[in-house]
Amino acid sequence: MRENLEGKLKALPRGPGVYLFRDQDGEVLYVGKAKSLRSRVRSYFQRGDGRFGAARLVERVDDVEVIVTRTEAEALHLEQNLVKRHRPPFNIRLRDDKSFPYIAVTLTDEYPRVMFTRERHRRGTLYFGPYANAKKVRETLDVLNRVFRFRPCEGPRPGRHSGIPCLDFHIDRCFAPCIGAISTEAYAEVIDGVVAFLSGDTKTIQKELTERMREAAAGERFEEAARYRNRLFSIRHLADRQTTERREVGTVDVVGLAVGGDQAAVQVFPLRDGKMIDRYGFHLENVLGEDPQSILEAFVLEYYGGAPSTPPEVLVPPEIADTEALSEFLTGRRGSRVVVRTPLRGEKRRLVELAAENARHALEADAVVREASRSRRIAALEELREVLNLESLPLRIECFDVSNIQGESIVASMTVFVDGKARNGHYRTFSIRGLAGQDDVGAMREAVSRRFARLRSGDGDESFSRMPNLVVVDGGKAQLAAALAAMEELDLPRVAVIALAKREEEVFVPGFPAPIALDRASPALQLLQRIRDEAHRVALRYHRRKRSARSMETIFEGLQGIGPARRRAIIRHFGSVERFLEASQEELEGVSGLPQKIARSLYAQLHKAGPS
Repeated sequence: MRENLEGKLKALPRGPGVYLFRDQDGEVLYVGKAKSLRSRVRSYFQRGDGRFGAARLVERVDDVEVIVTRTEAEALHLEQNLVKRHRPPFNIRLRDDKSFPYIAVTLTDEYPRVMFTRERHRRGTLYFGPYANAKKVRETLDVLNRVFRFRPCEGPRPGRHSGIPCLDFHIDRCFAPCIGAISTEAYAEVIDGVVAFLSGDTKTIQKELTERMREAAAGERFEEAARYRNRLFSIRHLADRQTTERREVGTVDVVGLAVGGDQAAVQVFPLRDGKMIDRYGFHLENVLGEDPQSILEAFVLEYYGGAPSTPPEVLVPPEIADTEALSEFLTGRRGSRVVVRTPLRGEKRRLVELAAENARHALEADAVVREASRSRRIAALEELREVLNLESLPLRIECFDVSNIQGESIVASMTVFVDGKARNGHYRTFSIRGLAGQDDVGAMREAVSRRFARLRSGDGDESFSRMPNLVVVDGGKAQLAAALAAMEELDLPRVAVIALAKREEEVFVPGFPAPIALDRASPALQLLQRIRDEAHRVALRYHRRKRSARSMETIFEGLQGIGPARRRAIIRHFGSVERFLEASQEELEGVSGLPQKIARSLYAQLHKAGPS
């Protein structure tokens, strides 16, 4: 053990808090919380610690940082923030749910939208879900639109360029905020009703529709009363569909947990006023060797950290012995008391058992899917070895692509697939230097040369220090020849190199004049296409970023009072040319390091407003 690390372990406090393990580069490897920092952290470095992954983690730890808190609940809050900030590779994490459908409410828009989406990352947007069935989500949105009449148009601003309301206004399915037919305050009340309904409050809207129906009937406005009646029937059907009545249970979240190997599945049953309004499913990774308490705590931090609402009671599996810290954490999120407990009898215990059973089924189904995916990847790698006559399976494949526009801002990318799966942490990009004009072949040669020069020099970079089994370059014979020439100059061990041409998806191999044409349905070709398309995406993204930065630099030329330091501050603050040019004078004055007088002068120069 390093002396500095040993000294820190001896001086650890005994109270509750959060600990961070860092590697030699200062990157955070793991974030954890503990009732006693001293005993918990030291346990990682004691012999005989049988937790899976502890040995791999400890051998990379170069420094330990601790933050003392007053209570374990405070430690949970801090752990949640630090995990979100650093995304440590050894922490338990929720698998990305981007393929699941959500209902999103864009609260930051002047007239918010309620829409179908498969993303969950935009700030200022409230998400409900994930849901298991996309068709069900679309049906729900259709019913909600008929009842609440929120705007169905896309974009942050309502309406069309013509300024004429669309058909939805005329068939009574939109309040037409585009023509000012409803105020922002009244429209906000409509959105509040949608959020309340999606959060489980169905009684309020049913009561309101009933009152409006009766008022219209009493005033002999029978067509209007019929519309309210139809909306009431729709909302009742939506509230009652696929729900289970358990009035004595009340408003709770029921959490079920199943663990198998390095994977875990969690099922959440949200019950509102005794009605099961949906079922949410999640998968967690990096759980091998972790106890159920740690797994559930990691899930609660991630899930309720972004959930639209927290119920007054959460039911958890019987394996969870200590619920006090979780209760305090959720109480802080809700703003009022939240009880976390393990029911021992009655309907609530049966619900927890039902959620656990569903979690086991989800875990088994996920294992089947992952095994099928693994089999497809192995088949693709086996076919590649056979078709390309490789000595071994191409377990590590690296692909290179070049991106530029007429020789400007030339960049290259290197993407990596290990065991047939993308290894995003090993992706690298290159800014190509010293080329005049558009020279894709020269750029490819430089990128490959720089990559393998880093390997030969013994570079400590985790990606550059690995030897690939197969190198793929995007292009034809010219790009293949350039890559081979770059590698031959460095006198490297033999590595298989091929080129994949986009137009006909032909594979060029050294020493063969004619390309290899693989079947379009071939798993080997599909794997090559995936890694090539990924390389193209990464290169294009890097090129656009460089071009945007170059455009920003060009804009600053001739602007008085803006030197290199202030230029960097502005770029760091706005991030893009568009945001900088659209900035108001107040936004420019808010840039750190930019005096207000200079900000006003800059605004005047940009908008030709004369001196201020």
